[in-house]
Amino acid sequence: MKYKLILFLILGIDAFILFFETSHISIASSEASLLYGDFSFLQLLVKASLSIFGHNDFGLRFIFIMMHILSALLMYSISKQYLSSERNRLWLVLTFVLLPGVVSSAIMVNHAGFIIFGLLLYLYLQERVSKLFINILLFVYALIDVGFVYLFLGLAFYYLFNKNKKEFIYNLGLFSLSSYLYGFDIYGFPRGHFLDTIGVYGAIFNPIIFVYIFYVLYRRYLADKRDKLWYIASTALLFSLLISFRQRIDIEHFAPYLIIALPLAAQTFSSSYRVRLKEFRKGYRAIFIVSFILLILNTLLVFFNKELYLILDNPKKNFAYNMHVAKPLAKILHKKNILCVDTNEKMQIRLRFYSITKCKQNLLQELPLNSKKRVDVTISYKNRILYKATVTKLNSK
Repeated sequence: MKYKLILFLILGIDAFILFFETSHISIASSEASLLYGDFSFLQLLVKASLSIFGHNDFGLRFIFIMMHILSALLMYSISKQYLSSERNRLWLVLTFVLLPGVVSSAIMVNHAGFIIFGLLLYLYLQERVSKLFINILLFVYALIDVGFVYLFLGLAFYYLFNKNKKEFIYNLGLFSLSSYLYGFDIYGFPRGHFLDTIGVYGAIFNPIIFVYIFYVLYRRYLADKRDKLWYIASTALLFSLLISFRQRIDIEHFAPYLIIALPLAAQTFSSSYRVRLKEFRKGYRAIFIVSFILLILNTLLVFFNKELYLILDNPKKNFAYNMHVAKPLAKILHKKNILCVDTNEKMQIRLRFYSITKCKQNLLQELPLNSKKRVDVTISYKNRILYKATVTKLNSK
């Protein structure tokens, strides 16, 4: 009973922090593009959330925060197959909710959080419902998001090596269907984005956890301990690394597959720790403590990213800059009774969310922070200027 209370305490605090954070960030240009761009299932979910909870940041992010909480519960349930100890399962869930990539996917409108939830839902249901239901679920996945294409590829390899011809053909067909519907481009000349991809993976997890997951997948390959989860995670990882030799990859479509491999990493770490005598466990304790400290520091950096403005020479170097400015800018424009502007494309689509439409009457021009020109709009954080702009009224004839 106490472990369940701890679990819900972890998730409760996590949800509170995420909902609190929604009031401190603005819609990003990528989020606005998803909301106002081409139709997608994700766009449908966001618009449904906005219609229920209001056209505001809370409504924008509610569905993703809830998917994040449900994903944590699914991770806890799935981990029962790999970890017998309740205590270890709680550590796994805590690690999951603290991963910088998971935190970002929980609070941002993007495909990563949706794919994580979808993958964990599949892994949870596969042993609990009929094969027919699972195949229908996979077919739905093929229709609604291209991010699941690597799930079908991983399952195809799993059934190929386990000599299940029907399931192999079915998942290969789903892979082809999803690729046809959404496109599956491998383009350009080799440009060497491999190291960039490794660096992004390290930032999403933290270097120690990423290296350990990579090690676990390789170790299980050598030990012939390859279950369905292994095939799904390994296929996506290898595919992302191979493609990265040629082009920059869309990391939000690949990272979820490594995130769901956490139970494999936890099982291997727990087993390796348990079989060793106490005097030989110090190294494992040190690795765990250091990786957890890094995890907490990385997560704090995500939540308190505004403090970076106080030490950066250029505010735009802040990795979260694209999630600031737009909301306070819209508030200032509303106070000035300016309800429409003409500005650069990325800011234009962001302001649209805050009821600032496009027109030719008011020209909004961003200025360099060191500019001495007349300034109509200044946005600051703790006396550090983040944004300057002028608003020029144009005569329309």
